[in-house]
Amino acid sequence: MTTLVQKYNIAGPRYTSYPTVPYWNMDSFSGKIWQQTLIQSFEESNVEEGISLYIHLPFCEQMCTFCGCHKRITKRHDKEGPYIQAVLKEWWLYCNLFSSRPRIKELHLGGGTPTFFSPENLKILIEGIFKTATKDEGFEFSFEGHPNNTTKKHLETLYHLGFRRVSFGVQDYNETVQKAINRVQPFENVKRVTEYAREIGYTSVGHDIIFGLPFQTLEHVEQTILKTKELMPDRLAFYSYAHVPWLKGNGQRGYNDADLPSADDKREQYEKGKLMLSKVGYKEIGMDHFALPTDALFKSMESSELHRNFMGYTASKTQLMVGLGVSSISDSWYGFAQNVKGLEEYYHLIDNNIIPVYRGHILTEEEQIIRKHILNLMCRFETSWYGQEEYFPELLEVLERLEEMESDGLVEIGRNVLRVTEEGRPFIRNISMAFDILLHRKAPDTRLFSMTI
Repeated sequence: MTTLVQKYNIAGPRYTSYPTVPYWNMDSFSGKIWQQTLIQSFEESNVEEGISLYIHLPFCEQMCTFCGCHKRITKRHDKEGPYIQAVLKEWWLYCNLFSSRPRIKELHLGGGTPTFFSPENLKILIEGIFKTATKDEGFEFSFEGHPNNTTKKHLETLYHLGFRRVSFGVQDYNETVQKAINRVQPFENVKRVTEYAREIGYTSVGHDIIFGLPFQTLEHVEQTILKTKELMPDRLAFYSYAHVPWLKGNGQRGYNDADLPSADDKREQYEKGKLMLSKVGYKEIGMDHFALPTDALFKSMESSELHRNFMGYTASKTQLMVGLGVSSISDSWYGFAQNVKGLEEYYHLIDNNIIPVYRGHILTEEEQIIRKHILNLMCRFETSWYGQEEYFPELLEVLERLEEMESDGLVEIGRNVLRVTEEGRPFIRNISMAFDILLHRKAPDTRLFSMTI
């Protein structure tokens, strides 16, 4: 495994989308074309499967230095109200494009720190959304909570609004690591909010854990997972830390490359954590995720309904996902569109009744096919090309790129099918990269992606 880690540890995408954002073609994109794909997707899917809604709540009271997400650091909670009103107006602008009342299948509050907002303001937000929308049958609402500021009132309020899933950012329980990433939160805080959520009735409580953090050792990961076992969350995101300090606005400061575990050490951290989790009943889901057999995420994997989008892994698929708020990304399946990142610009566009998109990409037919293959690999560790709708001209070149991985025992290539072996799962990003014809046509000139291992 050590030799393979050294061989395949290169910079590469995480494939929450294809094409990846750096390869979006702005020359063929316009707000008008984007809205046409949005309307088409809505008409095709709203009645049968509903739509997904992602709401980005960007405010945080302090900068966590491991975080690569878009956020605005402030302690001023008077910013909550104006932001919520702007998001609701943005939603109203979208609803004006739709021919019927949207049926929301999935709704996720991400950040930033959603629990920066008061329970009362979160209630105003959710109730405002459903003034012009309906909950689809089997809906799933979820939110991200910070263990240090999530209150019982937060959990109760959102539960009564239909939320049944919550994830808490843990990262690591070691104090040295917590100080390095500026995220000090005692185990007691995580325990308290986890127990509150279960007491109230949440059916899925998740914890996010990260390996490969600055100053983190194998022992730290072991101790974090031992503490996690005490609480047995329903699902876990066990992420590799993505070190991308060159990205604008990134808070990854206060440590350098020498403070990070080596690629081999990171892999050992993951394999040890995976073994510890499997011994207590967790099942591996796609890339970097684990769930108990009772959780909807595991059940969706078993029934081949697992899906992956800009919200990560989800238990069901919707063709259309609308992103609201600064920096949010929407996905119509035929195209992607990202909102402006500046809060002041976002407010200005909303005030002028303009959907605040500033860049995007319209997928070609070939890209739609490749996207399906990468989704299959990420969600099911296999893909196939039995029909013309699954074939694209450069498929033979893709298979040639995979021959060395086949020799290394990472994949099995049949006449019309590709399967990822158990040994190949840690290298799923590398395997998916073989399908990324845009990446192979033009390698990036600058650093864009984190390391794959």
